[in-house]
Amino acid sequence: MHQGYYSTIWIKRALCLFFYVAACSRVNAQEVTNKKDTGKYASQPLVSHIYTADPSAHYFEGKIYIYPSHDTATQTTENDNGDHFRMADYHILSMDAIGGKVTDHGVALRVEDVPWASQQLWAPDAAFSKGTYYLYFPAKDKQGIFRIGVATSTRPEGPFTAEKDPIAGTYSIDPCVFRDDDGSFYLYFGGIWGGQLQHWNNNRYDAAAKLRNKEEPAILPRVAKLSPGMKSLEGEAAEVKITDSDGRQFMEKDNDKRFFEAAWMHKYKGKYYFSYSTGDTHNIVYAIGDSPYGPFKYQGVILKPVDGWTNHHSIIETGGKWYLFYHDTQLSGKTHLRNVKVTELKYNSDGTIQPVSAFR
Repeated sequence: MHQGYYSTIWIKRALCLFFYVAACSRVNAQEVTNKKDTGKYASQPLVSHIYTADPSAHYFEGKIYIYPSHDTATQTTENDNGDHFRMADYHILSMDAIGGKVTDHGVALRVEDVPWASQQLWAPDAAFSKGTYYLYFPAKDKQGIFRIGVATSTRPEGPFTAEKDPIAGTYSIDPCVFRDDDGSFYLYFGGIWGGQLQHWNNNRYDAAAKLRNKEEPAILPRVAKLSPGMKSLEGEAAEVKITDSDGRQFMEKDNDKRFFEAAWMHKYKGKYYFSYSTGDTHNIVYAIGDSPYGPFKYQGVILKPVDGWTNHHSIIETGGKWYLFYHDTQLSGKTHLRNVKVTELKYNSDGTIQPVSAFR
């Protein structure tokens, strides 16, 4: 009996040692892999202690604040609807300048703190108006339909307090808030596939609606002017028209140019630059117009495909230079565990943007 007992103990100890050594080997192998691969990337992750994606960057109170989504491990099977992206809270990052130390300000908002939401806090954006900071975010409501909500704070890093209901007249995902020179704010939103934009026609939900076939006009993003109170729309959302150089709207088959998700708006030398992700072809592209409502004429690629399936970006000016924030999967190699990055963005003399590669 005693002999069997001690034999069992030694077997357990041997197994523990075996798994410990194996685990160390895996960690060391991963460290070597990361070190070996680091040189191939043009930029490095801004943070590595958590997984972050979809960075919306803004310059508030003399600092750069980044409002990303927070990727976490999930057991959900990957699919085209993005059910494996189960983000449950937001962490806000800041830094004094590009290349400086990045601070994680901790959890700013949790899904359980949003009265109307059930799950999936996807890509957010932020704005500042009249002493208040606003966090705009998508989430699925209790019926599983994506809506866009808003939360407020007196500080850019939060914590934020969510309104009890989503913003009336909004739907789908990827809110982007743009402040024009006259102080007006505009809300852009939308994303097909898992973002559910294909279910909305004339701002009415149709559960039976399907994605467009290749020969049909591509689905368009939406825009609406925000009311002065920043928590409602002044009118119904309108389609954002994106065309080729001849003014023709893209078809679904033009999936290397048509809108998929991740709208962003910025202004450069009096022109409106509407940029977005093409999704299944993995480009970040842009179009230029003369009004925040469009139409916007397609210009080309800003960021070529990165490691990972998705990409989502933002563009800001700081210190006299322009910067592109984006994400890839350098740290994890997994589609749903991403890391945010930043790189300089340059314009040509004619106002076009010089394409960026995430690799050296």
